[in-house]
Amino acid sequence: MKILVINSGSSSLKYQLIDMDNESVIAKGLCERIGIEGSVLKGKGKEGKEFYFEPEMKNHDKAIDLVLNILSDKEYGVISSMDEINAVGHRVLHSGMDFNSSVIATEEVLKVCDGNVELGPLHMPANLAGVKACMKAMPGTPNVLVFDTVFHSHMPEYASLYGLPYECYTDWKIKKYGFHGTSHQFVSQEAAKFLGKKPEELKIVTCHLGNGSSMAAVNGDYSLDTTMGLTPLEGVPMGTRSGDIDPACLEFIMKKTGMDISQMLNYLNKKSGMLGISGFSSDFRDLYAEAKKGNERAILALDMFSYRVKKYIGSYAAAMGGLDVIVFTGGVGENTYYVRKKATDTLGYMGVEVDDELNLKYSNGQVYAYGISEISSKESKVRVLVVPTNEELAIARETKDLIAK
Repeated sequence: MKILVINSGSSSLKYQLIDMDNESVIAKGLCERIGIEGSVLKGKGKEGKEFYFEPEMKNHDKAIDLVLNILSDKEYGVISSMDEINAVGHRVLHSGMDFNSSVIATEEVLKVCDGNVELGPLHMPANLAGVKACMKAMPGTPNVLVFDTVFHSHMPEYASLYGLPYECYTDWKIKKYGFHGTSHQFVSQEAAKFLGKKPEELKIVTCHLGNGSSMAAVNGDYSLDTTMGLTPLEGVPMGTRSGDIDPACLEFIMKKTGMDISQMLNYLNKKSGMLGISGFSSDFRDLYAEAKKGNERAILALDMFSYRVKKYIGSYAAAMGGLDVIVFTGGVGENTYYVRKKATDTLGYMGVEVDDELNLKYSNGQVYAYGISEISSKESKVRVLVVPTNEELAIARETKDLIAK
């Protein structure tokens, strides 16, 4: 079985074609600058041969056509016809309050999704454009919507609601939805396999740390709580996002600067977090390089981030009534030993002990050579793992399971 995975953004479209018989990637690529001058299609095709083209891409329909053409191209292609693609799995941001599982795309499903665009106005239009383009180009091939929010959709109300009038929830759908759900689900399941356990036997805190970061309390095989909320702005400070702040800060800053609400949201989403604290970069590699030179604001940014991660680990252990496993994943979680060390260094009272040598060993890309890696000491009562995430494979698995039903 071959499944095409599509991750469609406002001006980009990533794809992977995965052979589900052995879960290998047989082709992948990226369309950039869709609808913008200077469009690019690049990737790897047959036998890993790389390609780079600059075709015109006016919209997502054209981008999908180019992807399907390159997949069956005589020189770079890996299939002889579209009939070899059994299904298409799409990453879609928001399920709203309408879906608590992945769904096969239909006209009715897409109408419901159109109604949830206001919950994700930056991502949803592009996500749905990719779905509609595939349905048009590949009639008869199942298209599956795999939502970022679904893994968190079973959170109890006491964990997902804000301290606002209840009508905000019932009338306007304001609640904590959470994101990165595909990643949290994937790494928690992979961790359970690694430990020879069933997911329902474990209490896990998953730490998806990168330029965008979120954490989840995975109690068994569902998410009890997560750090991101109505939008991805809530939670730990991130590359350019503020994370948790007192909402009254907004009025205070707006009065001081004269910013309107749109400018304020841009300030919180694009100019805050690690960039705002350090003053020079949102990239954790840059921050760590400067921290080693003694840059105090770089050190402060890294320590702030690690401290907030630690706070959430502790609070989620309390929420679940215990902790068996901590999982680090994402670009920072998989590669930055300093953050992992600082986020766990005072959790000994909970039975968490990280082996410094192992923590250093599985850094800077080494986890990809070793796969899932354990960095906890032999004496640690809580297992600490570094698990490479693979959201494309998770989407493909979800798609395969759904169309097999």
